[in-house]
Amino acid sequence: MLGAVDLPQALVERLLDRWPVARLATLGREGPHQVPVVFARSGALLWLPVDGKPKGSAELARVRHVRSESRVSLLLDHYEEDWRCLWWLRVVGAARVVEPAGERGDAELEAAVAALRAKYPQYLSVAVLREPATLIRVEPVRVRSWCAGEEALARALVLLEARP
Repeated sequence: MLGAVDLPQALVERLLDRWPVARLATLGREGPHQVPVVFARSGALLWLPVDGKPKGSAELARVRHVRSESRVSLLLDHYEEDWRCLWWLRVVGAARVVEPAGERGDAELEAAVAALRAKYPQYLSVAVLREPATLIRVEPVRVRSWCAGEEALARALVLLEARP
């Protein structure tokens, strides 16, 4: 039996491309803040939309926090009762708020929106960019991972194959 190890790079890339949800950690005046987010990878960057779904306030805490502190962390993970199948992947990055203000022709932004629509079919009917349009762009600085062993690697592959 293989002991605890890092996830192989090829699996890290597949998880970043296909895993449906991550937890975004930011830091604000009131302390640490975590929230589940959807995201898509486009090139070397990760993109988090602030979309048209109803929200509780005009500007989300994650947006306020990124404006004042660019260091963020994204955590992808899998838990189940069989602890041999556990794994996590953490991306520490430099984030910035992108507000394209209705501009078209920005290739980087268009690629990000296309990646979000490809990963989340819901964005074919829900606006990816609400008014005012806002995305959080994360440039990974460090990627760390862990898995419990062979069973975790196999389970991650099974879960990825089950994704549309």
